[in-house]
Amino acid sequence: MILHCMKKSDWEERKSKKQWGRRNIASDGFIHCSPIEYFWRVAPNFKNVQEELVLLCIDETLVNVEVRYEDDGNYGRFYPHVYGLMNNDAVVAVLPFLKDDNGNYIKNPEFSNIADR
Repeated sequence: MILHCMKKSDWEERKSKKQWGRRNIASDGFIHCSPIEYFWRVAPNFKNVQEELVLLCIDETLVNVEVRYEDDGNYGRFYPHVYGLMNNDAVVAVLPFLKDDNGNYIKNPEFSNIADR
């Protein structure tokens, strides 16, 4: 299972389509994702986003294009990058991005059995 965070309004537009990710690919060359155990490391990137966010839970075995694990910053942590349009049938759950009053990520209860790394 890998995660992709996006604005809820964007997901509402895309969830009825077969595929999405053109904007991500145009700007970055791929769709950024994260393993659940590393998500706390990327969550601060969304701290100041005022719009409601969701976490797409993606079964990477169902993704129809290449998923490549890469260490962008040479930190020894590999994040999944999706090289192509994401097929919506790979999204197996959509969860709220939980925040405290200061905008800090709160780990979803569904992930409580997965240790942060």
